[in-house]
Amino acid sequence: MTRIARIALLYTLLACTPALAQDWAAKMFEVKRHDFGSLARGAKAEFEFVFTNLYMEDVHVAGVRSSCGCTSVRVENPTVKTYEKSAVIASINTGVFQGTRGATVTVTLDKPFYAEVQLQTACFIRTDVVVHPGSVELGSVDQGAKAEKSVVVSYAGRSDWQILQVKSANPHISGKVVETMRSGGQVGYSLVVRLDAKAPPGYIRDHLMLVTNDQYSPQVPVAVEGRVESTITVSPGSLFLGVLQPGQKVTKQLVVRGKKPFRILSVSSEGKGFEFDTSASKTPKALHLIPVTYVAGDEPGKVSLTIRIETDLGESTPELSAYAVVSP
Repeated sequence: MTRIARIALLYTLLACTPALAQDWAAKMFEVKRHDFGSLARGAKAEFEFVFTNLYMEDVHVAGVRSSCGCTSVRVENPTVKTYEKSAVIASINTGVFQGTRGATVTVTLDKPFYAEVQLQTACFIRTDVVVHPGSVELGSVDQGAKAEKSVVVSYAGRSDWQILQVKSANPHISGKVVETMRSGGQVGYSLVVRLDAKAPPGYIRDHLMLVTNDQYSPQVPVAVEGRVESTITVSPGSLFLGVLQPGQKVTKQLVVRGKKPFRILSVSSEGKGFEFDTSASKTPKALHLIPVTYVAGDEPGKVSLTIRIETDLGESTPELSAYAVVSP
């Protein structure tokens, strides 16, 4: 059975089976439960419940709601086209609530059919550890440049409480703590966070983990956010060429911008049926328009590839994903 036939069968069953109508929507989500673990008071804590439109029709999120005021929710992009991604973002209100908390997040969809998907969050908000400000905001950093920011970590309780180590899952982000105060059960640290010059372009949404000597709750996460700006940017971020018939031709346009004039040396991909017109990009300029032409093949299904752009600046350029759907 072809993919198109399976989708047609799905639509037929959806009209008859309420349980299946819920199942089609739930299948789009990569995960449906997240435990934030132990959080410091005032710390920023967010999680993206990412979902992908697996179907030919547009998917529309009509609304999202949370069962608890401890968790605020929003949707990144309510209308999601074929194979595009979006996310329901859950944020824990650590400055207002404390203790063990959990919420059910209900996502309501009204296109292509009505359905509801329930997501779950859980966390423990500590009152003895405070992070100020709530996250490390690196801001906008040029590619190849370093950045450094600091936040204050305060503790109230045991006089021997210590931060033993700072762990980072991102090799380009490191943290170091310096004890600034210790008196009568009050302990203070300055957490200095550094971004190295080798960080690739793109958004930074990571966590540093503070490892403490508290045997009951030894780890405290601290959010790190920012963006590394490339000298070259390409838009759109991903190129959807549409749902096409075999042999159908479509042309889209890429916009390539630089912080100074540059030339485009080549545009390439590993896929068949793609052509890139770079004839107007031999002259140095800060903005180039690149027509991308695709002729659909005879094989039905999804066509996906990566487009690579080489310039005379000698620096890495963000890669671009392009995809299309060929109908039988």
